[in-house]
Amino acid sequence: MTVQDIADELNISRNTVSKALNNTGSLAESTKTKIIEKAIEMGYKQFAYLNNSSDINTKNNLSKNIALFTLSMPDTSHFGFKLLSEFEKRLSKEGYTLSIHMIREAEITKLCLPNNFTLDSAVGIICIEMFNKSYSDFICSLDIPTLFVDSEPLLHILPLKSDVLLMENYKSTYNLTKKLIDNNKRNISFVGDINRCQSFYERFRGYRDALLDSNIQVNSEMSILSDDINPYFNAEWLASKIDELPAQPDAFVCVNDFIAICIISALKLKELSIPDDILVCGFDDSSESKIVEPNLTTVHIPSYEMGSIAADMLLNRIDNPSSPFKTTYVNTDIIYRESTGILK
Repeated sequence: MTVQDIADELNISRNTVSKALNNTGSLAESTKTKIIEKAIEMGYKQFAYLNNSSDINTKNNLSKNIALFTLSMPDTSHFGFKLLSEFEKRLSKEGYTLSIHMIREAEITKLCLPNNFTLDSAVGIICIEMFNKSYSDFICSLDIPTLFVDSEPLLHILPLKSDVLLMENYKSTYNLTKKLIDNNKRNISFVGDINRCQSFYERFRGYRDALLDSNIQVNSEMSILSDDINPYFNAEWLASKIDELPAQPDAFVCVNDFIAICIISALKLKELSIPDDILVCGFDDSSESKIVEPNLTTVHIPSYEMGSIAADMLLNRIDNPSSPFKTTYVNTDIIYRESTGILK
């Protein structure tokens, strides 16, 4: 199964399919969704761990089916890709199957279920990349055991009536920022949309509190906090945003590796050296973080372990539907690499 096979099936260009599968470039969400759904249906290697979904319509499996709801399928660089792989393996050992349901903007607006899902077709729901509060509350109202992996921001103020699984974000970003400060890097910029999801918001809080605890004023004008509808993947756009900052930062703390790597590209456009001129940090420990030049300092997420924990949490909720809801954090680890130089 190749990218060209998918392109031929949908009568579109190979380049368009590649952009959708790799989450690059600019595509209409409807086009991206159609391509990913076809890739899953055809058993494309990137989604091979989900290829048992074609069996879910048999009577024997309907009673033990878990539905995956997502606005955007995680690509291979996303921690959720490994998480889902382990989640599916764990479910399979327990006799469960996993079906995929892409949530479109129209369904979010109307607060309705996707066409390929009915209330009696699943005993549980797992939500990934589901960061719309109204739709999340709608899912919770279905009275089906549900687990959210990450959530919309301000979870501590507006909690979901559901179990939630997150990686540890605050402490790791706090300690990483504090390490930079302790090495005389005081003009530190944060990069990313902190209102996209709870994990991004917590990473920003860790950065902010590290500054405050070091008696450094938090100046939002020194950070790049634009909504994620903006082209963070575009190095030229990022370079222009860096030029708009009131001063050149000593370091960038980014919400994830993807943005950190794009920041590195933007700095290279400006002929700045990393780490000699500016330090850069990411979050995720993606495969790209190990091969980018320079190798990226980041925070490791135990994605496979989170997949196993996610399965345990959802299966426990299915067995104990009336137990109190839980928000569970899984510890993360800072990994120092070349992009921050030698830190004391």
